[in-house]
Amino acid sequence: MSARMHLSPAQGSHPQEPGPRAFEAAAGILGLLADRTRLALLHALASEEADVATLVAAVGAARPAVSQHLARLRMSGLVTTRKEGRRVVYALTDDHLRRLVAEALAAAGPDRPGQGRV
Repeated sequence: MSARMHLSPAQGSHPQEPGPRAFEAAAGILGLLADRTRLALLHALASEEADVATLVAAVGAARPAVSQHLARLRMSGLVTTRKEGRRVVYALTDDHLRRLVAEALAAAGPDRPGQGRV
């Protein structure tokens, strides 16, 4: 074993506790995930990049609603965009978000009480 494995928390071997800003940011992200359409959009983007038309079909919401949700997700930094000709292609910003969406859906499970009520 290395000496580094025996350092105490005061010596920096463990991550620091999150501060007020981290809690505020995390609450904001979870708030964005609390919307069914945004969660469905993020789930669709977890598997591949997509344009608005593809996402409309994937989540079954109206195009204006999908566009508004995507704008919120983009402004919050959860999704990125790039142009492909006239199309705008959306993607998740990182794997942390992909895992968070997957864990939220796994925690909901198919047999949880209240399923379908949002």
